[in-house]
Amino acid sequence: ILDSQFVVDIGVDAYRARTREYLDALGADVDVWEIGNEVNGEWLGATSDVVRKISGAYDEAKGRGVRTALTLHYDEGCVDAPDHEMFAWAGAYVPPAMRDGLDQVLVSYYEDDCGGRRPDWPAVFQRLARMFPRAALGFGECGTARSAAKEQQLRLDYGTRIDEPRFAGGFFWWYFSEDMIPKTRPLWGVLRGIMAGG
Repeated sequence: ILDSQFVVDIGVDAYRARTREYLDALGADVDVWEIGNEVNGEWLGATSDVVRKISGAYDEAKGRGVRTALTLHYDEGCVDAPDHEMFAWAGAYVPPAMRDGLDQVLVSYYEDDCGGRRPDWPAVFQRLARMFPRAALGFGECGTARSAAKEQQLRLDYGTRIDEPRFAGGFFWWYFSEDMIPKTRPLWGVLRGIMAGG
């Protein structure tokens, strides 16, 4: 519905209206609707407003019978406000009906933002599987702005495998348009090789 950096700039009613507008225009062409992006991020504004925004978007989407996704921002060990830590926030603020009804839950993570820390992803996704009992689980945004580290980060991110039955992958490289278009760019070849199993 809206990238996390802009959520603070739009009101609760406007967020829901935006959801309706998108569903009206694109409902038949979108497989999964991300009702909230990096929802526990400290930059999204008042938590109560964020919860009302994602709840309204979820209700609009589910009212039309479409699939929904929620993206959380992984920040354990590098968050300024402890109540915004991913598991704490999701446990406290994602309504139970939404936790039970989401079709996908994704994790956005940039190692650059967390001092290069590489989480114990199997443990993270096992915990998410308990918290969101029906959702397919995966990675949302990933990547690095550091030119010299892009290939290594791409291989690391897209090479991550999780032994969890509902793990669906994901790995949406945030810098795709600048790093891999046109397809003659070297990183496109790297990604293509990774996707082919190389």
